[in-house]
Amino acid sequence: MAARMLTRFILASGATNLADGVAVVAWAWAATLLTRDPFLVALVPVALRLPWFLMALPAGVVTDRVDRRWLILAMDVLRALAFAVVAGAVVLAGPLPPAPVVGLGVPWLFAVMLGAALVVGGAEVFRDNAAQTMLPALVGAERLELANGRLWSVELIGNALVGPALGAALIGVALVLPFALNAGAYAVAVLLLLGVRGAFRPVRDGAADWRAELAEGARFLMRAPLLRVLAVVTGVWNLLHQMVVVALVLHAQETLGLSAAAYGLVLAGGAVGGIAGSLLGGRVVARLGPARTAQWMLAASAPAFAGVALAGNAVVLAVMLGLFEFTGMVWNLVSVSHRQRVIPDRLLGRVNSLYRLLAWGMMPLGLVLSGAVMGWAEGVVARPVALVLPLWIAAAGAGVLAALGWRAIGRGFAGS
Repeated sequence: MAARMLTRFILASGATNLADGVAVVAWAWAATLLTRDPFLVALVPVALRLPWFLMALPAGVVTDRVDRRWLILAMDVLRALAFAVVAGAVVLAGPLPPAPVVGLGVPWLFAVMLGAALVVGGAEVFRDNAAQTMLPALVGAERLELANGRLWSVELIGNALVGPALGAALIGVALVLPFALNAGAYAVAVLLLLGVRGAFRPVRDGAADWRAELAEGARFLMRAPLLRVLAVVTGVWNLLHQMVVVALVLHAQETLGLSAAAYGLVLAGGAVGGIAGSLLGGRVVARLGPARTAQWMLAASAPAFAGVALAGNAVVLAVMLGLFEFTGMVWNLVSVSHRQRVIPDRLLGRVNSLYRLLAWGMMPLGLVLSGAVMGWAEGVVARPVALVLPLWIAAAGAGVLAALGWRAIGRGFAGS
């Protein structure tokens, strides 16, 4: 029974991540069809990531108060409705005019996309926090690395391997299709999760108000030095990663001359590295230990970022993205399994949300910085150089982060 429940849980997550993978291409590509202004293009992924900063703390409190399965179901229904609205808006907009270099081709459609992106991003905050806190209730502590590896391999197949390629192919047929498909994918996830039986409401101590509950979670995090180190390192790394996101799509379009389909295949190729990381990460941790694994994965991210900037064609770019995805996935396997293991279930939602506020709240800043850097650089250097500048900044930042974080990670795991 437990194995069947875990399988349904993983398949539901796979369906939502297929939709997320389709959206990786759909959001960014749709934005570039409405404007060529890098700052405006960056606003769509900013809208997706801003809720991680605004809603992480409320999500933690809610996750520790309600049945986590029902919270996941509600958020998937909300995301299905948001994508359905965007699909309808794209149909109403009809054939799009050429995207202007300055300003917007269809301002009202861009506004609808921004609003829907905020809804989708907000629902993702609640959904992901609930899912990470629900998983330990489905498996024992000794099987967390294995369960997380299985979960993330399925998620990556949808999110980074099949999803981007499928999204790009659908865009080539009609812009409405990826948004319509996503609405259906979230509906499938809801049906799968309805078959997961059991109670997933955490046991609470007393009837404290939300401020006291948050304070309790904050005290636990402040007394766990390794959790703080992992959260800060992940936050800075995510900032650097998001600097790459906007620059990469414009660089791929304009400098490398990739079509939507080719760009989707590049992202899918990079996903192979992530899938390898999710499947092999447990063995890497068993061989090197969690401290050495985290240290070497962090150190490897700097050359991976530099390789993305240096890639001169789609094949090399896919290989560099694969290296990047491998290091990030193994890092996540160490950090997520550690906090699932050490945080008590009744506090897991709140501490997890505080952790992710530090770790994910930096993402919108990285997106804004990327657009701002490219916009500023265009006035100083040629546009192709300006488009890769955020990639080089990310590579340099990752090198500094690895140098500063190496010893702190080692001390943290030694004392845990």
